[in-house]
Amino acid sequence: MANLAGFDASQVPEQQEFSALPEGQYVVIATASEMKPTKSGNGQFLQFTFEVLDGPQKGRKLWARLNLVNPNQTAVDIAQRELGAICRAVNVIKPSDSAELHNKPMLITVAVEIDDRKRESNIIKKYEPVSAGAATSVAAPASAGGAPWGGQAAAPAAAPAAAAGTPPWAR
Repeated sequence: MANLAGFDASQVPEQQEFSALPEGQYVVIATASEMKPTKSGNGQFLQFTFEVLDGPQKGRKLWARLNLVNPNQTAVDIAQRELGAICRAVNVIKPSDSAELHNKPMLITVAVEIDDRKRESNIIKKYEPVSAGAATSVAAPASAGGAPWGGQAAAPAAAPAAAAGTPPWAR
């Protein structure tokens, strides 16, 4: 049992939905990264946390796990290619620490996978640079009824973010 004296549910925002993001393209930044041991204990993966910057999914998070230390060389090769794509997307070609990849906008392509128990989850299929004029554009998911955002600057839907001053990735 826990003492909850003083807690007022009316003073906290409602819980955010934890469903998978709709398939599409999103402008994101890496907000965190950490090396963690694999479940089997015989390797390590670099886990990135990404945050969507704009549009209806603004603030939602996605994760990527890169098996950089693993007895399976194929897994390591895939992780290195993915890390290379992240580096190229944010134009940090030789990082000495994963934190150098944080707070820099990139465009990701997200797909939805369904496991054998019918649970949906996201997988990042592609990392790309964001063009200078499109850094604050709304990334329209394919299932939102509009065409997926293809790296072109969107209409002034992002004006409120620009008007607020410094964009989140430049803070």
